[in-house]
Amino acid sequence: MPYVNKPRPYAKEYQQQKARGEGAARLERQRARAAFDKKNGKAARAGKDIGHKKPLARGGSNSDGYRVENRSKNRAKGGALSKPPKKK
Repeated sequence: MPYVNKPRPYAKEYQQQKARGEGAARLERQRARAAFDKKNGKAARAGKDIGHKKPLARGGSNSDGYRVENRSKNRAKGGALSKPPKKK
C-alpha cells in the first residue's frame, strides 16, 4: 500500500531488512553475478538471471553452485518460499 498522506519510512524499512538478514543474501547474489560476468562477460546473460542451485532462501550459497536461467523460471511464484522446506 503506497504512502499517500505521509512520507515513506525508509529508516524503519532498512532496520527491518537488517533484522531479517536480507543483506547477506543480496551480497551473495551480487557476488554470483560479478563472478559470472568476469568469467563470461555481461552479454552472456543478457535478459537472463543467475539462479542458485540451492536457493538462498533455503540456506544455499554460491559454493553450492549457480547457473544462468530465464527470468520467469528463476523468479519465485507466491513468494521466496512458495513451498515449505522439506523436513529432515
